[in-house]
Amino acid sequence: MRDLVFLPGFMLNASLWDDMRGDLATLGTLHFGDLGQDNSLDAMAERVLANAPEKFLLFGFSMGGFVAQTIALKAPHRVLGLGLLNTSSRPQSAQESAATLAQIALAEKAPFKGLTSRALASSLHPDRAGDTALLQRLQAMALHNGKDVFLRQLSTLRDGSYADLHRIDCPALIVASDADRLRTVEESEEMAQRIPAARFEVVRDCGHMTPMEKPQELFSIIRDWIAASEL
Repeated sequence: MRDLVFLPGFMLNASLWDDMRGDLATLGTLHFGDLGQDNSLDAMAERVLANAPEKFLLFGFSMGGFVAQTIALKAPHRVLGLGLLNTSSRPQSAQESAATLAQIALAEKAPFKGLTSRALASSLHPDRAGDTALLQRLQAMALHNGKDVFLRQLSTLRDGSYADLHRIDCPALIVASDADRLRTVEESEEMAQRIPAARFEVVRDCGHMTPMEKPQELFSIIRDWIAASEL
């Protein structure tokens, strides 16, 4: 039986995959990495590796995609296949870094009340920006993580792995969503062009939160990729 390891995005947790768990379990044994205890991609990667099976298929969503790339480059003998979902390999820009530092300074002084309504809405397709059920689920994950995780994950500097992607030689699945307002299709295309054995898929009419917005479609893409790659 194959092992599958899933990594969540910023201020998310294993609940991100709830709508897919039943289907995903038909593909193998599921494992969920914890990205809330560390403040660097390298430390997050080391923690995931310490708790993962010897060999596994690895799926990273958004921020988890940066960690997944780090793991695939750090331990290529253990990663049998790599899924990069709604993520990027670009480093943080100077503008993003400045905004993050300002956010950290504010967050350190104030009680944590979860993510802003604007941040939550921007992670969904514009037509679903008022979907109360989805917004509440996203906020519940953020509140469960809390202020310490918020500060640690904000402090994580993304150096980017674009220049090293050609070293990833396992089968890779790159998934983007056409209405993602946080990560562009172009960023995913860049990764697909750099990784030698990459398959590129675009989910239509979907925002950033593909595992929650289009769970069945994402599952079908993952299932078909695993079968086609003979993993």
